[in-house]
Amino acid sequence: MVCPMRETDLYAPIKAHLQRQGYEVKAEVGKADIVALRGDEPPVIVELKTGFSLSLFHQCIDRQLITDDVYLAVPRKTGKPFQKALKENKKLARRLGLGLISVRLSDNLVEVHCDPAPFKPRKQAKRKDKLLREFARIDGDPNMGGATRHGIVTGYRQDALKCATYLANAGAEKGAIVAKATGVKRATAIMRANHYGWFDKVEKGVYALNEAGRKGLADWAHSLG
Repeated sequence: MVCPMRETDLYAPIKAHLQRQGYEVKAEVGKADIVALRGDEPPVIVELKTGFSLSLFHQCIDRQLITDDVYLAVPRKTGKPFQKALKENKKLARRLGLGLISVRLSDNLVEVHCDPAPFKPRKQAKRKDKLLREFARIDGDPNMGGATRHGIVTGYRQDALKCATYLANAGAEKGAIVAKATGVKRATAIMRANHYGWFDKVEKGVYALNEAGRKGLADWAHSLG
């Protein structure tokens, strides 16, 4: 019978890790799971849990009222789900100014993934530019704070709808003419890529709206301003 994992299983390896750095370590001091002291330095607090949880972050944030040096610690597991959780929770820990520790219980390996430090995110100009381009590309506010019944309305979909609307009225037409009539510069590329399955290629550079496209127009008619 396999014994269930306990928070206390993390204590001994973390205590040993801190002692090797010259700390005096005690468990269950006040509300803190682990407190470590070294000379006149501020105390180090470590909160233990058997897995990532919102309550663990809440506890650590509360301990920041005592000291800036607060860590959360969880057992290290195998598999992609844990790796993904570790990556995402490391981001959250860094944003909150917390440290993050994992313990591999098979051999008591302690790994510090990040130390407590003030967080200042580096802005990514490319992401900002992409966001602003998409904002400018969307006509009106079709999503109304969330996805529509058929999904999210993007600028790309609106451009495809403009092409589909034109073809529904004019019949098969050259991409260059559709682009000029609709103002969608990438009309030919959109109809050629045919991500939504709305367009049929009649001949080189000429496209027509198919039945899926007509249904798409009916489903997404509200999406165009």
